Amino acid sequence: MNSELQDPDQRRPQKAVDVEIRAAGPSDAEGIALIANLPGFRVGTLRLPFQSIEETRQWLEKPASGAINLVAVLDGQIVGNAGLRRNTGRQIHVGHIGMGVHDDFTGRGIGSALFAALVDAADNWLAIKRLELTVFVDNGPAIGLYEKFGFETEGRLKAFAFRNGAYVDAFTMARIRM
Repeated sequence: MNSELQDPDQRRPQKAVDVEIRAAGPSDAEGIALIANLPGFRVGTLRLPFQSIEETRQWLEKPASGAINLVAVLDGQIVGNAGLRRNTGRQIHVGHIGMGVHDDFTGRGIGSALFAALVDAADNWLAIKRLELTVFVDNGPAIGLYEKFGFETEGRLKAFAFRNGAYVDAFTMARIRM
């Protein structure tokens, strides 16, 4: 379908060719732990080094209530993972997104495919009004991806996390759909 014929609010970056996006499960623990320990992947997240397969398996066996955890699979290899966690109580309309892509597979549309799947679930299945995330200020490719999906920077969080021996700022970004 020609994207110029679509309603602008319905346009999404296109999915990478041959990437399978599916629910993550305990059997994916080894593949997720492998990419979570890659330096490029880890530098964009709050994960600590040396994440074990067992830690990852436990997280996958006991996901947060109502959370969506996805993996991107290319030629049988896990090349990315992403998650959406819905808040509760008076913030039931809010969801928080986190994701990452294997160091060797960035720039191939895998992040776009994962992000599109989460946004679709939020918009069309969960009726989430506000999607939010944090991103390190030096992660230009991720910021660009989020902006493609209508996310806007709401603020700067100073000394947000300790990474590689120094404190790093992050942007808080959100997309609100009313």
